[in-house]
Amino acid sequence: MAVETADTESRAPSAGKGPLVYRQPLLTRITHWTWALALFFMLLSGLQIFNAHPALYVGQESGFEYDNSVLAMYAANSDNGPIGQTRVFGQTLNTTGLFGMSGPADQPQFRGFPSWATIPSYQDLATGRVVHFFFGWVLVAALFLWFLSSLVNGHIRRDVLPGPEDIKALPGEVADHARLRFRHGRRYNALQKLSYSVVFFILFPLIIATGLTMSPGMDAAFPWLLDLFGGRQTARTIHFSMMVLLVLFFVVHTIMVFAAGPINELRSMITGWYRTSPDTPRQQGDRP
Repeated sequence: MAVETADTESRAPSAGKGPLVYRQPLLTRITHWTWALALFFMLLSGLQIFNAHPALYVGQESGFEYDNSVLAMYAANSDNGPIGQTRVFGQTLNTTGLFGMSGPADQPQFRGFPSWATIPSYQDLATGRVVHFFFGWVLVAALFLWFLSSLVNGHIRRDVLPGPEDIKALPGEVADHARLRFRHGRRYNALQKLSYSVVFFILFPLIIATGLTMSPGMDAAFPWLLDLFGGRQTARTIHFSMMVLLVLFFVVHTIMVFAAGPINELRSMITGWYRTSPDTPRQQGDRP
């Protein structure tokens, strides 16, 4: 990534477009696509694991004999036959065709999430766990590599963590994004920095830590994990919630990529080169 220095030459940009800057280093691009691949397989295999008991609790106790779930997906009988239902904090919703019961009417599937949303598509907890754990460690390895490198080269401090000026600019950035007005700068804007910081330093650590807490082997080695998260079932609920927030981040992130210009954004994450706004001062190493 180009770094501004005191003797940087500033020249007028070409008419109608700003300079092409090297914005995304190779390691950032590799880890970005590694995270995307790992999270895709972790999401679908995680839903497979969830389907083994499609309910979430808070605390240590759970099971089919308990009725203390904060979320539950199940099939129920009605006057017109079986239906799918989802209960969230005591509120029951009819979710036939999506949660609780899905598939064709002549061959319904009684499961939490439908077959198209899980890996594998059929009910297979063992395979789901193998896929989930494998890509879980891929995610952890990529995160560790990115964090170590970004800490050493200053990428986290310079480009990810929002500073006082970013906080001041945040209301304006939110307003501009709401009106689909985007400025393409050399570095991330305030809203990007804030959202990436939440993902890297809150969502990722929590989803990894709660995943480890659900492992009996890890609990034996680090029993304080259960106390930290209030029990295995609470850790499972937090783990699921972090997954939902990551999916929401992905949806918003994808919408913003298309709104801001998909060719420019994808080129940045494939080649590293990013087209900036016309008023961006040129620096040594920029391309026309």
